[in-house]
Amino acid sequence: MKYALLLMGRTDDAGCGDHGGADPEEFFAFDKEITEAGVVVTSFALEDPEHGVRVSSDDDGARVVTSGPFAEVQEFVGGTYIIEVADIDEALSWARRSPGSAPGGHVEVRPVAPY
Repeated sequence: MKYALLLMGRTDDAGCGDHGGADPEEFFAFDKEITEAGVVVTSFALEDPEHGVRVSSDDDGARVVTSGPFAEVQEFVGGTYIIEVADIDEALSWARRSPGSAPGGHVEVRPVAPY
């Protein structure tokens, strides 16, 4: 079954980002490990949230484009893996090993919908 590992952080967490959290070398080592295990379907990292652009709708349904930073957003996705493993326990095992679940972040694990 496929699972998404969403590597999450919070902009208001001092333990996250340039001044805290896992060292980039830890992420590179984890990436090598999980890729060599043959479970990665795809993965990517995202630039910091201030580089984001939001497309939403106003009350009349017209599309509205807003550039970041988004002050009201505290939590962000820093990157993701789509992995194919036997079950949720194996997916959780990879999430536990990810530097993304170290202090300053967390990994959200969600099944990928089959459609």
